[in-house]
Amino acid sequence: MPDPDPPTPPASEGDTPVDTSVPASAESPPEEPGIETVPDTGELLRQAELKAQEHHDAWLRAKAEADNIRKRTQIELANAYKYSIESLAAELLPVKDSLEATLAADSAALEALKSGVDLTLRQLSAVFEKANLKEINPVGEKFDPHRHQAISVLPSEKEPNTVINVLQKGYALHDRVIRPALVTIAGPKDVQA
Repeated sequence: MPDPDPPTPPASEGDTPVDTSVPASAESPPEEPGIETVPDTGELLRQAELKAQEHHDAWLRAKAEADNIRKRTQIELANAYKYSIESLAAELLPVKDSLEATLAADSAALEALKSGVDLTLRQLSAVFEKANLKEINPVGEKFDPHRHQAISVLPSEKEPNTVINVLQKGYALHDRVIRPALVTIAGPKDVQA
């Protein structure tokens, strides 16, 4: 059977003993300045997978939050549309009450009836003013097809295309016309010879 460890030659007097064991520094070479050590590829892969998982989780949370915001906004918009006239409706209730009270009066003397209707009209005008619902009553103004609807043209002493009569008042909500005024406008005078 062969000897597993070869014999070491005897040391002579001037020789220094030679250490044949592997030094600790041979397992990992000493770091030299300016040279970086490369980490293990398995460790790099594990770190990259952890970062990818963190980014994926953050993306999922952001996506869920965006979906929640979208759904919440849709609900708020639907409610805003559904209940947009709530304050106007609350302002109109006393007007309806006044009309009902006027009609329920037993002694419907003409003066009492007129007084009740006048009060109701003032209440309704106040509600319109609060809601920025403005009356379009253009007598004497130039005809504007965006705000007026001409029903007829009559010969008149006034300048042509001037509103001479309002058959039905128009109304504008803020700056948007919701009902144009029905008007009669002045046309050229008939020339008689």
